[in-house]
Amino acid sequence: MRAGLIAGNWKMNGSLQSVTELVEGIKAGDAGKAELAVCPPAVFLMKVGGMLADTDIALGAQNVCNRDAGAFTGEISAAMLKESGCRYAIVGHSERRSLYLESDQLVAARFEMAVKNGLAPILCVGETLYEHEQGVTEAVVAKQIDAVLDATGIAGFAQAVIAYEPVWAIGTGLVASPEKAQAVHAFIRGKLAASDSGIAQQVRILYGGSMNASNAADLLSQADIDGGLIGGASLKADDFLAIAQSV
Repeated sequence: MRAGLIAGNWKMNGSLQSVTELVEGIKAGDAGKAELAVCPPAVFLMKVGGMLADTDIALGAQNVCNRDAGAFTGEISAAMLKESGCRYAIVGHSERRSLYLESDQLVAARFEMAVKNGLAPILCVGETLYEHEQGVTEAVVAKQIDAVLDATGIAGFAQAVIAYEPVWAIGTGLVASPEKAQAVHAFIRGKLAASDSGIAQQVRILYGGSMNASNAADLLSQADIDGGLIGGASLKADDFLAIAQSV
């Protein structure tokens, strides 16, 4: 049985005061049976990590460098994130792919570095609106996963999480229907199963894309949807916890 995971991607939001209040609100609430993770901006990792030290809530980073160390201004290594208390690191978010032109190969290298240093990568995959309308969702997702398989083999997924995020649904209010989301999740699991059925069955596949308290239960009732990677709704403790209670 895969444990449900609700991870909050705070993106570039928050202040020291608001982050403190948000973490206090999450800690004080009821997450039901879900595992929780929060991914704050890097400057707040140590602060948030300290506040979570006496809880089961996991800390995650929003990205990770594909190099161990060196002259890579602005980057943060996996070892640094691990030392800061991170358990997870998001890689390949659509905003990184589109705004910062991160290729499938770079995302795979970041994924590999996370695994090498004992972090659980949260690999984001998904199609744009154009690709969705052209009916090539599975081909796009397969290509994104293949890049990681080429870098790490199926073994790299043993400690990973995958987040299916249709790009057209991120921050737009549009949501893939539970049935359509389930179909893509099942495709992802099937693709991994072609290499190793055991790993495929243990990997948690999250849905991301305007999941909120009103639609979470329907999405999370699907057989292959194991949780959510939450954007805007993760910035309010009550909304975040309401989604978690749907697991």
